[in-house]
Amino acid sequence: MDLQTTIYIVVGLSFALYIGIAIWARAGSTAEFYAAGGGVHPVTNGMATAADWMSAASIISMAGLISNMGYGGGLFLMGWTGGYVLLAMLLAPYLRKFGKFTVPQFIGDRFYSKSASTVAVICLLTASITYIIGQMTGVGVAFSRFLGVSSDTGIYVGMAIVFAYAVFGGMKGITYTQVAQYIVLILAYTIPAIFISLQLTGNPIPQLGLGSNLVGQDLSLLAKLDQVVTDLGFGKYTTTTAGSTLNMFVYTMSLMIGTAGLPHVIMRFFTVPRVKDARSSAGWALVFIAILYTTAPAVAAMAKTNLIRTVTPGVVMSNADPYQAGSQIEYEKRPDWMKRWEATGLLKFEDKNGDGRIQYYNDKSEDAAFKTKAETAGWKGNELTVNADIIVLANPEIALLPNWVIALVAAGGLAAALSTAAGLLMAISAAVSHDLIKGVFKPDISEKGELMAGKISMAVAIVIAGWLGLNPPGFAAGTVALAFGIAASSLFPAIMMGIFSKKMNKEGAIAGMLAGLAVTLFYVFAHKGIFFVKGTEYLDLIGGANSFFGITPEAFGAVGALFNFIVAFVVDKVTKEPPEHIQHMVEAVRIPRGAKAVDGAH
Repeated sequence: MDLQTTIYIVVGLSFALYIGIAIWARAGSTAEFYAAGGGVHPVTNGMATAADWMSAASIISMAGLISNMGYGGGLFLMGWTGGYVLLAMLLAPYLRKFGKFTVPQFIGDRFYSKSASTVAVICLLTASITYIIGQMTGVGVAFSRFLGVSSDTGIYVGMAIVFAYAVFGGMKGITYTQVAQYIVLILAYTIPAIFISLQLTGNPIPQLGLGSNLVGQDLSLLAKLDQVVTDLGFGKYTTTTAGSTLNMFVYTMSLMIGTAGLPHVIMRFFTVPRVKDARSSAGWALVFIAILYTTAPAVAAMAKTNLIRTVTPGVVMSNADPYQAGSQIEYEKRPDWMKRWEATGLLKFEDKNGDGRIQYYNDKSEDAAFKTKAETAGWKGNELTVNADIIVLANPEIALLPNWVIALVAAGGLAAALSTAAGLLMAISAAVSHDLIKGVFKPDISEKGELMAGKISMAVAIVIAGWLGLNPPGFAAGTVALAFGIAASSLFPAIMMGIFSKKMNKEGAIAGMLAGLAVTLFYVFAHKGIFFVKGTEYLDLIGGANSFFGITPEAFGAVGALFNFIVAFVVDKVTKEPPEHIQHMVEAVRIPRGAKAVDGAH
């Protein structure tokens, strides 16, 4: 059976499974639509949470980013994993004990203000819509390559699939669909990793293969990779960092607290029966997430090795001089996988020196000796551009794995993007129907009316998400990091203060959320060229690129969170304390059952 037919069958069967589950798990009430009836088993919820949280960024992009960045890419592993631990330990159990459906509802009730709830909805919508652009882009990438259609057509198909199981099933349908999607995506990620680890190192466990010697060599995979990337003018794979140490730290913090503030992940902890189950499901989710996250560094390193092995075989297979023409592959003899990915526009070749060969190297290297050798060899610049998003999806093809493995990877990439998109759409729908329509504009709406409003809200959200995927804004390349930054700077501080500061009042919380969101969006948009003042970019007005201590816009969410905390506490000090019953409610949420009475003095 040829590759394309195999992909159609595997992806088609996975889609049929998702829709079948949605029909079986239709939501019949608002409780089932928003929180799956609150009766999901902790293990099931842990698996669904893992699928919800491991987005297209985790499955498709993360290993590609690590592959391109090397050691510096570890900040994504540390930030996203650390953020999940932070969420599981400090937020999830207390939010579950509070017993509400959504994050804006918690903020509105905790800060005794519909205005606070409305501001939280604005922050939630801003973060979720920004994040969903990346998911729809991932759907388009996967479809365009594997189903032989344009990325636009792929987005339309993705919209239809999500509509089928999210609108009718709500959180109940999404939960059980995400369990199936987790199984698909984790198999799609680990099976190719096992094959490739065996090929390169003889070790079937990728996590161990990463530190093992290459087959037939007395050199470890990482040591060889360090050697070949430096031969090509890049920094050492195992030591290169992402900018300054400060930026790497702030970037990691932004991802961490952004993860803990993402509303679609937090909502998952409202679906279990008890607080104890929220803690348990958080632990199970961490186990399911760890399977992929401990595999990602191996996938990244092995993909980088295979890519260089393909393009510059002389560098990897021997210690041939990389500046000799024989070390580069002739363009006409490039492998089939390169031809297939060129068709998507995500892999590009430009013959700058007209020699018919592909020169892949770092033409921005600061090493004078390397520059001299490259110029002597007649190189006119790097001729191969590889989008980081294709590394995981193309890896099985590069390694010449069986067709069924390549098809499974296609299904896994789509499962990751669709599962997170569904979770985000659920958060958007709940914010609009439950927090705005019922909470602010029409409190007396019937349950049937609210359920219909929720479904209509989700349908509209799917259309908007699809439109943004089809017409991504200029800053689309950094949307995932930006979404985490928005959540970090706006929602995370409000949730933390709502749980752990009984004295924080509504004025402080509202001012903090608005300040954190505003300063983060301004810094990001200034860098992305979105705002203009009489032809002058805002970038000029803030002192140039990365002008705030060298911090990049993707890392600025942690700084925005700091602004949020500072503004909130300053405003809180000059305004009235929260009512007494609110302070007691905060204590009741935070103090475990059976603890001694709280005297209120602390």
